[in-house]
Amino acid sequence: MSKRKKKKALKKEILVCVENLQTRAAIIENGKLVELYVERSFHQQVAGGIYKGIVKNVLPGMQAAFVDIGLERNAFLYVDDALPENEPKKKTQIEDLLKGGQQLNVQVVKEPIGTKGARVVSQLSIPGRYLVYVPDADHVGVSRRIASEAERERLKKIAEGIRKSPEGIIVRTAAEGQKERELKRDLVFLRRLWKKIQKKAKKTKAPAVLYQDHDLIYRLMRDTLSEQIESFQIDSEPVYNKVVEAARTLSPRLRKQISLYTGKEPLFEKYGIEQELTRALTRKVWLSCGGYLVIDQTEALTVIDVNTGKFVGSTDLASTVFKTNLQAATEIARQLRLRNLTGIIVVDFIDMEKDKERKAIVEQLEEELKGDRTKTNILGFTKLGLLEITRKKVQEGLWEVFQKPCPNCDGTGMILSEESMAIQVERELRQFLENSKLEAVLVGVHPQVAAMLIGSGGSNLSRLEEELNKKIYIKGCETIHAEEMKIILAGTKSEVEMVALPVKVGDKLKVEIERPHLANSQNGIARLEGYVIDVEGAGKRVGKKLEVEIIKVTRTFARAKIIKKK
Repeated sequence: MSKRKKKKALKKEILVCVENLQTRAAIIENGKLVELYVERSFHQQVAGGIYKGIVKNVLPGMQAAFVDIGLERNAFLYVDDALPENEPKKKTQIEDLLKGGQQLNVQVVKEPIGTKGARVVSQLSIPGRYLVYVPDADHVGVSRRIASEAERERLKKIAEGIRKSPEGIIVRTAAEGQKERELKRDLVFLRRLWKKIQKKAKKTKAPAVLYQDHDLIYRLMRDTLSEQIESFQIDSEPVYNKVVEAARTLSPRLRKQISLYTGKEPLFEKYGIEQELTRALTRKVWLSCGGYLVIDQTEALTVIDVNTGKFVGSTDLASTVFKTNLQAATEIARQLRLRNLTGIIVVDFIDMEKDKERKAIVEQLEEELKGDRTKTNILGFTKLGLLEITRKKVQEGLWEVFQKPCPNCDGTGMILSEESMAIQVERELRQFLENSKLEAVLVGVHPQVAAMLIGSGGSNLSRLEEELNKKIYIKGCETIHAEEMKIILAGTKSEVEMVALPVKVGDKLKVEIERPHLANSQNGIARLEGYVIDVEGAGKRVGKKLEVEIIKVTRTFARAKIIKKK
């Protein structure tokens, strides 16, 4: 009874921050950030997508196959994931199922991470608002998160009544309390979608995309928006309008929970999300009692160490230890979700002598993880007193999204990735220019950050200039640290342009070719004071010093031709 009251009292909010280069969504429970989702314009999510692929390699020794689905790296298909949905798992050999060159439809269940390709399965499923459609199955399942046995039975009966054998249906948590007509409407939509996928698969040549899951905001509405969510705030009017329109189809009665944020203070700053994110990228997490956690991630597992820190207690050592561990269990559950820690997780709680105390810690973790949509298993304490946890990996964790291994320390430390730094620079430029009378600014950043800021064909830079009504010049300098930004000059357009563009058409100069052009390998790239010079026909002359003539000048680069010696 007390647990039900606690669940009803849970205040949940969703905040969506839309920026040029990324969209971020924060889920807040009782005033605390528990989950953060990031979708960036340079990285398209593939998890959930259905592809027509070609088997490239069958590996009997690994009982797996590599499948080309059109991504940078081939996808990995394990033997059990290649078996038909209705076939019982048995000792089937991969070479009996697949042959090189064979075409098949697969679904991505795990994003490509690091050097590893995507993981795929041949058992396809399509999520709707209330149901998940499994075309090759022949059964009904009901979400375990629906606690009421009577409600589970009711929903199962409805699902059995509306499905056509052979087809599979999984009833989602959002279906709790819904009427038969809502589930039927969802099923009709999913059947139509499946027919479109089948039709496309027959006409399309592999490798190809047959179906891609929706964007971050739509997925949040479909998977998360419910009566439990008190507010769904969005800080972009165009996106807000799209969400309201989508809500008419997905869940009309929940439209009142969606609102447009129009405050002067940035949405994430108002709710302290930016500060929370900064803390989530550090190793140490302080507890309110004075204790703290140390979180270390390796490729194989995550280790969390619990320490009493400044907490000395008021009664005895055992009581101090238990209180610290109990509070640590609550915070660990939050950090698992917030940082998206996955795989094997080992927690070194402070030693406890009593079994009932260890049991209480596990129960506390289980209670706090009830809101976690990612499959998590608490395996219990080992003989060494370490608590083992496993959590399913689908996407990159928070550290992997926002950081990359530091090239200066051979991966022992972390720095902000180019994407994260570009977003940070863009944010700082807004603050610098928004209420300023300055006409233009010249900014110095690392070349890789400059490329992100400028965008393909100058698209990102143009959009930022249009928003701020200012001229912005970006200068890529190797001498500037990857996490540093310098305002080189700010003033009138003519003043800044004179410094920002060090060459003009007709200039003749000597330059050193640094590398081939990324998009056109026949050309070579040189730099003059950080300004890019695209030299025609110099792609194979890296390291050579050439005399060139400038034939075209733009704000982000100049084009030059090699001066041929007579």
